[in-house]
Amino acid sequence: MTTAGSQSRFDAAFFRDLFDRVYVINLAERTDRRREMAGQLARIGLEVGDPLVEIFAAVRPSDRGDFGSIGERGCFLSHLGVLRDAVAKGYRSILILEDDVDWTPAALAPGVRLDSLHETGWAFLHGGRSQERAVDGAISLTAVEPEQELLLAHFIGMRGEIIAQMTNYLEAILQRPPGSPEGGPMHVDGAYSWFRRAHPGVPAYICVPAVARQRSSKSDISVATGWRATKAAGWARRMLRPFRAMLPRG
Repeated sequence: MTTAGSQSRFDAAFFRDLFDRVYVINLAERTDRRREMAGQLARIGLEVGDPLVEIFAAVRPSDRGDFGSIGERGCFLSHLGVLRDAVAKGYRSILILEDDVDWTPAALAPGVRLDSLHETGWAFLHGGRSQERAVDGAISLTAVEPEQELLLAHFIGMRGEIIAQMTNYLEAILQRPPGSPEGGPMHVDGAYSWFRRAHPGVPAYICVPAVARQRSSKSDISVATGWRATKAAGWARRMLRPFRAMLPRG
């Protein structure tokens, strides 16, 4: 365990010390994203076949049900599937990564201070959104944005009783009608925000600055139309990706 005042590296040892399991949600047909995730894991000294890492088969429903789209429903069910698996296997600390996640320059910088991720009693952890501040490791999420939805679920950590609590919460959402005041079917990042509001006592933290961000990639949640759906658009995304990586993500 990291000691107070020491410096933690964002590497394989750091992840092994913090999590029982690192899940990577990936659709079987998205071999492009699986290859890219292999590259991201390699940057922190892990690989797809590592015992810590599990490539979790994402759900592709046949219809959208009460959700906004097939992809939205699939994303929700995939996160729920991870949580069910973690509960069944008795994991006490997990990290959920979506297969379009990238580490930020701040996360990979030499001498990064991540002590507070070990020292803080967090139960819910988000990978962050901003790179504007010096690395603190993790700060209270309510102090950052007490009234706002926390968008994106590309890097979500949970530990302790919250894993089972979140599983039950997402299960209950599936049983409610759309627009229910208690929270009906919605995108999973919205469900995480609803859970936090319903459980204000849960220690929720966010990495500051962000240690992970969403990579520019063809989405399986939103359906591209017009020019965005063409091969040229895909080529442009790939060509611009290195330049996008240089920009701070808010």
